[in-house]
Amino acid sequence: MKKEDIHLGDWQRILFGDAPAAFTVEVLVRTLLIYVIFLLIMRLMGKRMNAQLTITELAVMVSLGAIVSVPMQIPNRGLLPAVVLLLVVLFFQRGLNWLALKKRKTEVLLQGDVTLLAKNGVLQVEQLRAESVSHEQLYAQLRAKKITHLGEVKRVYMEADGSFSVFRQDPPQPGLSVLPEQDQKLRDSQSQPASAPQVCNYCGHLATPSDHSGRRCPTCGHEDWVAAVC
Repeated sequence: MKKEDIHLGDWQRILFGDAPAAFTVEVLVRTLLIYVIFLLIMRLMGKRMNAQLTITELAVMVSLGAIVSVPMQIPNRGLLPAVVLLLVVLFFQRGLNWLALKKRKTEVLLQGDVTLLAKNGVLQVEQLRAESVSHEQLYAQLRAKKITHLGEVKRVYMEADGSFSVFRQDPPQPGLSVLPEQDQKLRDSQSQPASAPQVCNYCGHLATPSDHSGRRCPTCGHEDWVAAVC
């Protein structure tokens, strides 16, 4: 479109574009048909598409959005090519799921694998870095589970779909507080006996008799030690 064809008072173009006004009714019909077909394709793809998405499922969703948008609104594009593309994506996704079910390596390659982020009250620092998960992101997940310190944590897994699974330590041991530093009043309310052991302020490693304040943490190498909470 040339710039001389653009006029602010051209409401016909602003509201309906270059297509005639009657095409609005056709858009409604196209949208209804694509909507029904889209729901059918989503249903055939399985329940996983309604849950939190994996990488491959997210790619499928983006592809589906790109496929259905064109035939709904562009008058010189028919519905049949879009339906064919939707079917191709359907069979492609189902084929990948079948292949992943048959071969574990394919499943890990396509969908990722579970990652251990915390073990027995200690953060797995290298895994956190590999997954680009910050301390505060992990702590937020723990606080959502009503966990106030790492001593209550037996395992934290980051699932392939990006969700977190938390298993509690029973009984809990002393550990590093996960409460926000800004809420000092709440942190001060946590039980800290005078005989409480030291804990690494970076990874949560509980000091042994050979670990003392001022020495490097054997787990992460940091030298910042604080009193553990119970």
